[in-house]
Formats: sequence, C-alpha cells, structure tokens
Amino acid sequence: MHTSVGRALAVLAAATVGTAWMSEIMVGSIEPMVHEFAFSDIFVGAFVVAILGNAAEHATAITAALNNRMDLSFSIAIGSSVQVALFVAPVLVLTSFFLAPSPMDLAFRPDLILIVVLSVIVTAQVASDGRSDWLKGTQLLVVYFALALTFFFLPR
Repeated sequence: MHTSVGRALAVLAAATVGTAWMSEIMVGSIEPMVHEFAFSDIFVGAFVVAILGNAAEHATAITAALNNRMDLSFSIAIGSSVQVALFVAPVLVLTSFFLAPSPMDLAFRPDLILIVVLSVIVTAQVASDGRSDWLKGTQLLVVYFALALTFFFLPR
C-alpha cells in the first residue's frame, strides 16, 4: 500500500498531538499522588514517569526477550536512554528559552551524576559479554531498586 507524504505527515501530526494530550493527562493524574505521598520531583521524574511513559517500550523489550531476541530487547532498552540523552534533553533546554518562564539548564548535582555514571558502568559490565541469564537480570533489578531508594530518600 502506498501512502502519500501529506497523509503520512498528517498521521504523524495527529499522533504527536495525541501523545502530548495523553502526557498532560498522565502528569495531571500523577500530581495529586506526588503531593499526597511527598515524593521528590527527582524520584517522580526518574522512576514514576519513566516507567509509565515507556510502558510500550518495556513491553516490547520483554516480548523480544521472551522470544530469545536479546539483541533486539537490549537495543530497545538502551536506545530509549540514548534518545533521551542525545535528543530530548537538548531539545527541552532549547525550547525552554522560548516557552518556559525561566530557561532550563543541564546542570546536575554531583550525586546525580555519580548515580548516572554508576548505572552506565553496571550496564556496560552486564552487557559486555553478550550473554544473559537470570542472575544478571536479578543484579540489574537490585541496582534499579537501590537507585530507586536513593532517589526516593534524596532531599526535596
């Protein structure tokens, strides 16, 4: 089936508007929970929104892993992080100069940078030999929960 460029762009625009609308709904529904349980913004952004916002990618990565396609599963999981780091974050910073009340920057606290560096080191170590088993998965989950606890108890 051949689709025109105009129709493809219209579908892409509609999908973008729909995604933005659903994101606003998600953020609006998360805000009362954040205030009720006194979660820090860092914890909400790094764990709650990340899990909910990437649910489709997580499901696809798990499905690929269950079908013994670890290369695809790993590419999906790592590709999302790379996309955020190399595209989304700089675009948000540049957009904040025009739309936000005050410009956003990428100045992170040293403890947060240390956590990111440790995450990269652990992921590289686990993925370096190209094999996976239940123990490596358990190790990654333990690191994830340790990071979640660290972010949870960071001061507001």
